[in-house]
Amino acid sequence: MTWLELALPAWLLRYRKENFFQDLLAGVVVAMMLVPQSMAYAIVAGLPAQYGMYASILPLLAYAAFGTSMTMAVGPVAVTSLMTASALTPLAPPGSASYIVAASLLALISGGMLLACGVLRLGFVAKLLSNPVISGFTSGSSLLILIGQIAPLLGMSASGGSAASTLVSLLENGSTLHGPTALPGLGTLVLLLLARLPSGAGLLLKIVPMLVMLGALVVSAVLHLHESSGVAVVGAISAGLPPLQWPSMSDGHFRALLFPAGTIALVNFVSSISVAQSLALARKEKVNADAELRALGAANVASALSAGFPISGGFARSLVNFAAGAKTPLAGVISALTMALVVGFAAGIFRDLPVAVLAATIVVAVTPAIDVRAFMRAWRYDRADASALAGTALGVIALGVEAGIAIGVALSLASLVWRSSHPHIAVLGRVPFTEHFRNVLRYKTETLPHVLALRIDENLVFANAQAVDERVREEVAQRADIREILLVLSSVSQIDATALDMLLELNRDLSGRGMRLHLAEIKGPVLDRLHQSALPQEFSGKIFLSTHQAFLEFAGSVEDYSI
Repeated sequence: MTWLELALPAWLLRYRKENFFQDLLAGVVVAMMLVPQSMAYAIVAGLPAQYGMYASILPLLAYAAFGTSMTMAVGPVAVTSLMTASALTPLAPPGSASYIVAASLLALISGGMLLACGVLRLGFVAKLLSNPVISGFTSGSSLLILIGQIAPLLGMSASGGSAASTLVSLLENGSTLHGPTALPGLGTLVLLLLARLPSGAGLLLKIVPMLVMLGALVVSAVLHLHESSGVAVVGAISAGLPPLQWPSMSDGHFRALLFPAGTIALVNFVSSISVAQSLALARKEKVNADAELRALGAANVASALSAGFPISGGFARSLVNFAAGAKTPLAGVISALTMALVVGFAAGIFRDLPVAVLAATIVVAVTPAIDVRAFMRAWRYDRADASALAGTALGVIALGVEAGIAIGVALSLASLVWRSSHPHIAVLGRVPFTEHFRNVLRYKTETLPHVLALRIDENLVFANAQAVDERVREEVAQRADIREILLVLSSVSQIDATALDMLLELNRDLSGRGMRLHLAEIKGPVLDRLHQSALPQEFSGKIFLSTHQAFLEFAGSVEDYSI
């Protein structure tokens, strides 16, 4: 293999020319969707609109070089943009020169963290955030973004650092609605919503945001809405590609951005890998989690070097890329080249674009992410997961994005600890005429009067050792004729030192009262560890291969079926 072949991505080495037209079409379609979205998300991030387009060129090329998803489209996304604004607002005024530099530095730190995690093969970090936490975070962030866009959409004035104070401010200033601003904003909103109707699901309608934006731009320029009516517009955008430069770094900014960058890196990876895996599954392909970490890291570093801000895999854009028939990451390369042409030669035409139009684009983009149905499903199935989802969403809205994630993770871990410390323990009996043993409360079963069989449906660890001990003693106290106690451990994959001490003490106590403690259906690795302890020597009972064999011996049908 030559050095050139080693340097090229695998998909490019096996590229088939018959795929080019579909990649070309998908790349152009995604770019037309990306132009208005990238500008809108830059505004969410507190940056001038052109910086969204800057973050939509080199990052796409970097992901195409290192990514393993054939159809995921990266670039600015709503949640990451909100997190960027949340991290940078305390450091500098939005839109200022120091703010712009800090945004690039945030992308650099976040990208570096992702690259390091990819090199260290830490792809499993995607499991740190549960689906309810991700859903709650996305819903809360989307609602926060939506509230923040009401004022620019309607031309109203609003103040306040939280969602609640912003809403209060909007209600108080309701009379300040600016008609000339609200008209193009609400008109754009209606057109974009109509394009989302089921009857409007065709591929050509995916470029409606671009067409609507161009239409609003023409109307604004012809009628001179900014000069004649005071409509806020994007303003002058300097033509030319972004300069390639290393973000300047001060110790103060670096330390202040470490935690937000880590949070952004985690959220970016979890959301992006979810998108990549779902699309890969639809095409019976595979993605490599560690390679995705490196690809997202490289994309964010590329964004930092080209005056951009943190980027991620976009779900909506990726679906459009998929629906447009993209076959390889060449579609992303074509999107990047298209964006480069727009930035290099046509960026100036967006000067008269009303900000309200971009606000409408953001509202339509983030509204589907407010997933009330996910909460209802979780509430019906698992109240603990529903609490984690609601806690994350409310935390994001009330306290900020980082606090919201922390609350969600804390609630998920608390739920996990609670479940582990309250294991389900079932009293077993034999289903008549079978070798199967089931919960006596759920099935009609047969039991032996002098035998108590308990199945423990959780690992035996320090968190639940006392609960298991108390349950065994409680069941024994209710049955005066019990002589044999059998613990069925088919669901147990671990017995830690605390639980082992509990079993030894329970065995001694029961033995002193004329009862024997037995174990059954122990998994091999668990049994291997038990043989390294004092339990086999001190045990009053036996370790059986199966519950059925134990019952046969207790019934006096056989001599010995222990292992």
